[in-house]
Amino acid sequence: MVLIYFLLALLILGGFLLLYMYRQAFGDRVLKHELRFKEFPASFGSVTIFFISDIHKRIISDSVIEEAKGKADLVIIGGDLAEKGVDLDQVAINIEKLKSIAPVFFVWGNNDYEFNSHELDSLLFHSGVKMLDNTAVKFESKTGDTLFILGIDDLSLGKSRLDLAMQDAEPNGFHILVSHNPAIVNRLEPGHNIRLVLSGHTHGGQIRILGFGPYELGGIKKKNGTTLITSNGYGTTAVPLRLGARAETHLITLLPKGN
Repeated sequence: MVLIYFLLALLILGGFLLLYMYRQAFGDRVLKHELRFKEFPASFGSVTIFFISDIHKRIISDSVIEEAKGKADLVIIGGDLAEKGVDLDQVAINIEKLKSIAPVFFVWGNNDYEFNSHELDSLLFHSGVKMLDNTAVKFESKTGDTLFILGIDDLSLGKSRLDLAMQDAEPNGFHILVSHNPAIVNRLEPGHNIRLVLSGHTHGGQIRILGFGPYELGGIKKKNGTTLITSNGYGTTAVPLRLGARAETHLITLLPKGN
């Protein structure tokens, strides 16, 4: 009888744990970051980016969209917008939601290629989303200062060409690199002049046992002379569960140092 009660207690605790993990996986957090750089041109004032990565099978919550509206100057999707089995109409809904915030930019992630990449490419193009596939986009202030956002294709699939993205940008100006895989920082050199890297891919380990997981928890750190933001991501892979690595999106405000 004692054994039966013990097993019953384990089942109840296991059920509560699964419910907790499910709720962590479907949270709608918008983390706010304020980053100051001495190289950031004061003539831009401030620039705020809404960054979302690893959407996978989720439909973006209206509460997330409303939190970012009126605050972000642009939206960046850090890869894995879709995966195998996701309906194209659902992807279109997510894109339209993000477009209601600000102009949208996109880099490819590994799971995007499980999807019909030609269909996804066509959808992005006709939706007016700017694809940063080993390319760069330039922004210029009224005084002629420049900001470049460089985007590379997926690193793990061998499709990334940082050299081409660098060629598409100019050597001067403030450079932001978007890479689905944060491992790109290991290939950065001082001459690349990259001040900020935005990435996802790792899901923060997704399920962490006693603080340990297959990948580092998402966050902000300095590495190889740049600032790296790695997001836990918005969706999940394999199972719709998280533990110790809550779902998240980001509002990142860039400012010059000293203001």
